[in-house]
Amino acid sequence: MKIGNREFAIKGHTHVMGILNVTPDSFSDGGRYQQVDAALFHVEEMINEGVDVIDIGGESTRPGYERISDAEEIERVIPVIEQIKSRFDIPLSLDTYKSGVAKEGIAAGIDMINDIWGFKDDGNLAKLVVDAGIPCILMHNRQDTDSRDYMQDILKDLAETIQIARQAGIADEKIILDPGIGFGKTYENNLEVIRRLEVLHSFGYPLMLGASRKSVIGTALDLPASERLEGTLATTVFAVKKGAMFVRVHDVKENVRTIKMTEAILQK
Repeated sequence: MKIGNREFAIKGHTHVMGILNVTPDSFSDGGRYQQVDAALFHVEEMINEGVDVIDIGGESTRPGYERISDAEEIERVIPVIEQIKSRFDIPLSLDTYKSGVAKEGIAAGIDMINDIWGFKDDGNLAKLVVDAGIPCILMHNRQDTDSRDYMQDILKDLAETIQIARQAGIADEKIILDPGIGFGKTYENNLEVIRRLEVLHSFGYPLMLGASRKSVIGTALDLPASERLEGTLATTVFAVKKGAMFVRVHDVKENVRTIKMTEAILQK
């Protein structure tokens, strides 16, 4: 799969997507990278640690988040995207579910769209992605956690997302699926999804796991977000074993090393 000017293997190796939140209220690192200089310093740090793609987010989507306007989100992300593009050679993903924000991000040089609603929130986003010719990450999400068989519900929900993408004209080779750890799921749901991640390979698309520092880890270990590194690394090992193409993480260096060791043991 081509993302930006780089080719990525969709099988045989798990790549690292580094998180860059330019928000005041993200659950783990809110406010740390709001200023452009701080964001650029962190980008350089992640590149030196071996990051493959950087995912930029301008709206916190933590539990109970409040939606901000397109204008506010654009004001947060576009200056950072432009500065990164002018200084570094690294593929950039934009974490947004809004076509207005995505349009400005694409104009600024973004290489991929990461939509937490899997094209189900904004009906214009899929066509925008098609017209731009860029890949997309489509995440599973839902408003409630009521379910008798959550994995079957995820398969059903993602099938609907895939249908939207295909009807818009998005090529299969430009789609990555994300099971959406922490979104519309109970603690038990999240553990089951990680444990049974391979079930999602039935669609035939590469997968991304984004569990870094999330509440499922905090609940399991009874630890705050700032102390969830080891728990995150455990989920990364599972991602490698289950054949995920990407993990989306805050701590790049540690996850790169964990992947390298896990793949050595598995002889990938």
